[in-house]
Amino acid sequence: MSDKPISPQNPLANSMASTASTALTAFTADSGHSKDLPSTQDEAQEVVREFYRPEGYEPEESVGYMMRRILSLVGHGIEREMEPNGLTNAQWLPLFKLHRGMASTVAELARECDLDAGSMTRMLDRLEAKHLCQRVRSSHDRRVVNIELTEAGVLAAQEIPKSLCRVQNDHLVGFSDAEFQQFKAYLRRVLNRAQVLSNVRCETPDKSDKPAKADKD
Repeated sequence: MSDKPISPQNPLANSMASTASTALTAFTADSGHSKDLPSTQDEAQEVVREFYRPEGYEPEESVGYMMRRILSLVGHGIEREMEPNGLTNAQWLPLFKLHRGMASTVAELARECDLDAGSMTRMLDRLEAKHLCQRVRSSHDRRVVNIELTEAGVLAAQEIPKSLCRVQNDHLVGFSDAEFQQFKAYLRRVLNRAQVLSNVRCETPDKSDKPAKADKD
């Protein structure tokens, strides 16, 4: 939809993007991660239909605009839900990721939340000040510092899915079960295609990186 370009130096913007991404993940979580995702250039070079044309283009009718608006509104709704629990929009996501076992170090958590290490360190400082998490040095490698939830952090994290469900269910009022499943299937198709294109861009060498040819005498 968890999207305008986000600067890695803007923790609030990155937090909103992460919030939006989490909301989208929850919408499509019933069937788990996508499997057998195509990633080659041949698979990406399918017939591109011109659903949009420059002449007469209406931004409000674009899929990207609608997804971004939905994510923004869902994100604001989640933020309001988290407020009574003492969690800001930027704080609940790392707490949720830790509780789900998706990360255990600052670097892993920063990657999961699309933040730089410095911003994540400052975020963890605030969560630690609220006694929701703690830094624990690894017993296997003293150079590694793990992030663990405290008892209060576990209790707070357990409430997060309830808030996410309430907000998303409110936004899906009027959908039948069949429509909901179809909606998720369409979202997965768009997401899968976006990942294919992203993989192709990563695999395509940048011509500007090629070494310059030596001048002949």
